[in-house]
Amino acid sequence: MLSISSFLQLLKESFRDLLPIILVIMFFQLAIIQSVPDNWLSTAIGLTIVGVGLAIFLLGLEVGIFPVGEGLASDFAKKGSTKWIVIFAFMIGFGTTVAEPALIVIAQKAADISAGRIDATTLRMVVAFSVGFAIVLGVWRIIKGYPIHYYIITGYVMVVAATMFAPKEIVGLAYDLGGVTTSTVTVPLVAALGIGLASSIKGRNPVLDGFGLIAFASLTPMIFVQFYGIFVYEYVDAIAAVPLSEIVTVTQNIAPTAVEVDFNILNFLKGLGSVITDVVPILAVILFFQYIILKKPIDNLKNVIIGFGLVILGLDAFIVGLEMGLFSVGETMAYELTRYDNNFIIYSFGFLIGFSTTMAEPSLTAIARKAKEISDGKINDFILRLFVGLGVAIGISLGAYRIVVGGEIVYYIMAGYMFVIALTFIAPKYIIPIAYDSGGVTTSTITVPLVAALGLGLATHIPGRDPLIDGFGLIAFASLFPMITVMLYGIITERVGVKGEHEKELIHLDELRHALEDVHDMDLSTINIQGTNKRHSYEMPFSAIYIIVPIEKEEQALIAARNAGARGVTITKARGMGIEKMENFFNRLHEGESDSTLMMITQSKKVDAIIKAVVDDLDLTGIGHGLVYSHPVSHLKGLTLKLDDL
Repeated sequence: MLSISSFLQLLKESFRDLLPIILVIMFFQLAIIQSVPDNWLSTAIGLTIVGVGLAIFLLGLEVGIFPVGEGLASDFAKKGSTKWIVIFAFMIGFGTTVAEPALIVIAQKAADISAGRIDATTLRMVVAFSVGFAIVLGVWRIIKGYPIHYYIITGYVMVVAATMFAPKEIVGLAYDLGGVTTSTVTVPLVAALGIGLASSIKGRNPVLDGFGLIAFASLTPMIFVQFYGIFVYEYVDAIAAVPLSEIVTVTQNIAPTAVEVDFNILNFLKGLGSVITDVVPILAVILFFQYIILKKPIDNLKNVIIGFGLVILGLDAFIVGLEMGLFSVGETMAYELTRYDNNFIIYSFGFLIGFSTTMAEPSLTAIARKAKEISDGKINDFILRLFVGLGVAIGISLGAYRIVVGGEIVYYIMAGYMFVIALTFIAPKYIIPIAYDSGGVTTSTITVPLVAALGLGLATHIPGRDPLIDGFGLIAFASLFPMITVMLYGIITERVGVKGEHEKELIHLDELRHALEDVHDMDLSTINIQGTNKRHSYEMPFSAIYIIVPIEKEEQALIAARNAGARGVTITKARGMGIEKMENFFNRLHEGESDSTLMMITQSKKVDAIIKAVVDDLDLTGIGHGLVYSHPVSHLKGLTLKLDDL
């Protein structure tokens, strides 16, 4: 909703997302480095611009892009036209990736340090095309219902194969670009398309089939960019190299001057034109499919136009703030940390930065909530985020270790792929697509610039390292290890026996059914069969017959009952008082027993015959003395009968 309160809420969330990062940086700056950076004012202004720009950007997404994009995804999923779904999937993948702010920044950095071989615009087009292709491939998989791990494992093999031929200067960049393609703009639209499609096709499961598109979008850029690198390093000549000091700078100014501020404002205004160009593809895709293919008007067109305007304004402010704030922070911290003869500090910084940025990542929060929703609560969204954050933290720490000690990134990535492939065959099926997607949603518009700056800063200030070869790659580590930790989370939950809400209900109903069966079994009569050690349970009704007669009539009553079918009796001595005796019972309390009580349990079908025989033989309804009655019996256990009686 377009309102001041919505903007203030997003602004609050944006600075909340930045707060963990700021706290980590402040801790290392004040407690470890023990100094206040000279450019702290410029950094503070940049971070403020990042927070405000991100809030404006997200508000524009919520107002302008998401409602239209999600509606389109739902409409095309329901429409069922494979051709238009595929075309829409490609255009969404391409259009959202071209406008990805993190990709814009990384592509420009790559162009700066490649001595002119890599063109930033061309690189972005290659990545955008690869993402479009990936979304098409993922949609095709959902339509056909093929298992995702066959595609992913094949993709890993192709990545490694391309690495064997790609120049080493492009490998780390290619791996990183696999992580920066799926972020704030891409994830919600792509996830909505996949889940909506899987929910609309009969026989598809939203958990098993709906997730995975983000994983495809993270995998294919690594292949395409490596082939692009093979071409440019083979056929494009390098121009005069730009000094690294001009590319990876550590600002020493105490505060920006008025000229610098004006220059930044001028850059901000000039950047609006390029940002408009970046957002236009998304707008064009949406308008084309909305009006030409679906032939439906856009609801709340005014709000949508305002939303797109906010996206453009926020995106430009975000990029300017990144250059002033997060990049300078990452580069400065990398430079300061390399001055200490303690690599553990560097690894700790990478771990905490990775964990804090991931836990605050809006895209991850959205995906985790959706995973919890469609898994019926079997996946806990907060615990899922913890495992993803742990994976990112481990990945960045290991990536920093690689830069510090040296070594080719491909060996680390190949080892990680082997773990992912092995866990794919062990982890429960429902967690695999979510694990693959988790690797893509961790590298966001906040995480990517800071992590990339950390890697470039370390590679610049550590002797023997090349920023182009060694500086890139941290984002690749941050994308790889969450897949491992999330699969481990799935294995743990499976071993522990965590159940979804529906599964819990089914288990409860099953337990209730068994309990009712046990009760029903208790209702059955269990009869011992004479001459054997066998018992038989069945629903035949039994009754108890009580015969109360004078002691001298006891034998006569037993004979009559036995002849009528009674097979056992319990005899107790008693003393009875009739009407006359009850009128003056005080003198009779201590008299001896004068009656016998015969209790017999028999099948209810024999009751009439036994009672009739006793009544007739003892003339109980005439002048004979005595009493006979019966009542039904339940839960009968321990009675022994002849087999013939059954």
